[in-house]
Amino acid sequence: MRISFLLAVLIAALSTSAYAKPETDPVPPATPIGKPVSCIPLNQVMSTEVQSDKVIDFHMIGGKIYRNTLPYSCPNLGFEQRFEHTSWTNDYCAVDTITVLEYPPLMQGATCGLGDFQQVVPIKTPQGLRHNSP
Repeated sequence: MRISFLLAVLIAALSTSAYAKPETDPVPPATPIGKPVSCIPLNQVMSTEVQSDKVIDFHMIGGKIYRNTLPYSCPNLGFEQRFEHTSWTNDYCAVDTITVLEYPPLMQGATCGLGDFQQVVPIKTPQGLRHNSP
């Protein structure tokens, strides 16, 4: 009985702050450019950067960045920082879904819908300063 209690305490301790990304981490500010688009070409995406459970930046060949704000929060996306996307086309589109890849060993987590893609330009802020909401 005592061992199971200690195990429960250990599991609770490991699942808290040391491993969790603080929810207060703000999404880096950015200025929107033009109108949102519903699709971006898959073969032009150089990398993705998960900003939170609801925001992913798609870095394109040539330097453009498209920010996708999901219509709903996607559990563990911000913590895991990785996802998979399956498409029948050569695009990422607002009608598509992504699936969070959870560790270990890259098990499938929540599946969530994408939103429109808004081209953005990051707003440069002084290093070390955080913009937290009051």
